[in-house]
Order: sequence, then C-alpha cells, then structure tokens
Amino acid sequence: MFYKLVILYILDRLETPISNAELTRIILERNIAQYMAIQESLEDLVGDGYISVSENRNSHLYSITNEGRETLSFFYQNLSVPLRDDIDDCLSKEQYHLRDLAASTADYYEVNKNEYICELKVVERGSELVNINLLVASPEEADTICNRWKEANADVYEFLIARLLAGKKTS
Repeated sequence: MFYKLVILYILDRLETPISNAELTRIILERNIAQYMAIQESLEDLVGDGYISVSENRNSHLYSITNEGRETLSFFYQNLSVPLRDDIDDCLSKEQYHLRDLAASTADYYEVNKNEYICELKVVERGSELVNINLLVASPEEADTICNRWKEANADVYEFLIARLLAGKKTS
C-alpha cells in the first residue's frame, strides 16, 4: 500500500500525465521502491480505477483519477512529511522538464493499406493547443513525422497562428 500511496501522491502533484519511465525514475532515484514493486503497484492502481493510463508510441502515460484523489486524501498522512517534502522538491525542480515531456505527443496508426494517420498534439494545462491529424503513405514517413514533432511543434504552432490570424504568407 505504501508504494501505491507514493504513486498517487506524485500523480496528484502533477498538472500533466507522466510516462512510466519518468515516474519510475523519480521513485527509483529516491530509493523508495524497486522496479518490480513500482510496476505491480501501477498495474493494481489502474485495475482499481485510482489512476488512468493512456498509450502513446510505446509509452504509457499515467494520471490520477478522482477516485485516486479521494483515496489519497484519506491516507496521505501515512507518507512521512520528509518524504512528501522530498517528492515536492523533486517535482518542483523538474516541473518544466516533465511538462515538456507530456506537453507534446505524437503517434500514428494504419487506416488502410499505404495510409497512416499521424496524430500530433500539444497540450498545456489540460487544454489542447494543437491537434493535427496528417495522412501519410508509409510507416517510415509517419515515424519520421512523429519523431520530429517534439522539436518542431512550437514552430508549427507559430506558423499556424501567424498564417491563420494575420493572413500573412510565410516562407
């Protein structure tokens, strides 16, 4: 139960979903739990409806549910103040890094033979700033676009805003 409370506490403090890799890293770096205990706790929490998971290009993104928040409110005092302070300090220091990781997502799927949809998103504070679906001809093209989205999404967003609001031609 202790590991589950730690996970709920971390997810409750975040504004955006967090990947399995980043969540695991934070817990392991604090020597709170071992890898398998973390993964088992995540699986149990999803199964019990305390956290939700979404998949994005081979990555699982976790968020706390209302049921998870309610449960945490009853039991968070079982986490020591120094541990909560350590987690809060860590999340404060890493908030921009974690937000950037979760802010832009890219994934693709096959719709027909030789037709793939790339889903490209930028989310800030729970609101989608950009949601683009592109149809491409191959999984290689889709993979390239998804891989480049992290670096290019700000430029694409600026281009769209400038083009659509100002009506300017940009090169």
